Amino acid sequence: MSAVREMVCVVDDDPSIRRSLGRLFKSARYTAEMFASAEDYLAQELFPGAVCLVVDVRMPALNGLDLQRAIEARGGCEQIVFITGHSDLPACRQAMKNGAVDFLLKPFDSDELIEAIERALARSRESVRARAKRREARALVDKLTPREFEVLRFVIIGFLNKQIAAELRTAEKTIKVHRGRVMHKLAVSSVPDLVRFSQLAGVTPAGDGNGTKVRYPG
Repeated sequence: MSAVREMVCVVDDDPSIRRSLGRLFKSARYTAEMFASAEDYLAQELFPGAVCLVVDVRMPALNGLDLQRAIEARGGCEQIVFITGHSDLPACRQAMKNGAVDFLLKPFDSDELIEAIERALARSRESVRARAKRREARALVDKLTPREFEVLRFVIIGFLNKQIAAELRTAEKTIKVHRGRVMHKLAVSSVPDLVRFSQLAGVTPAGDGNGTKVRYPG
């Protein structure tokens, strides 16, 4: 399983649905796992690759929309295709507003489901790539010294070296050295690039929150 790069997971309390979708996905050559509840899925270790969830809307305890919110809260890269046996327009609206890829009414066409899964996996791959880039950016930021991190937070709001020096009560030439080290460590060559990099890494600009250097989750 460690070599698997993407997966389709079914979350449905109906065993007959899980069996039929399991057969469909096997014939379509997807690696698939079946879960009888949202709680069972959330109890599993996060899969590092692209994931499409095929989720029933109405389930006991946590329903499909609850699962969608839980995944969003933990920053998962899963993308969801909802399925339901009930014509539930409010649930459909909410699911799509929250980022679902599709909302299919049972019984649905197999080709329609496969097409939705392909779109979901494509979107999940992009999310996985974006998460990897964020982690790489944050790892580089963590290599900065506390003073370099302070300088970074002032540079990205447009402060000049002399302004930063005044804020930090140090010499302008010292700030120039720190600034050069920041650019080198983060592998950027211009202030606009530094701003984009900082946004990717989630760096809080000076004057917006506290100045403490943090290690980021996720």
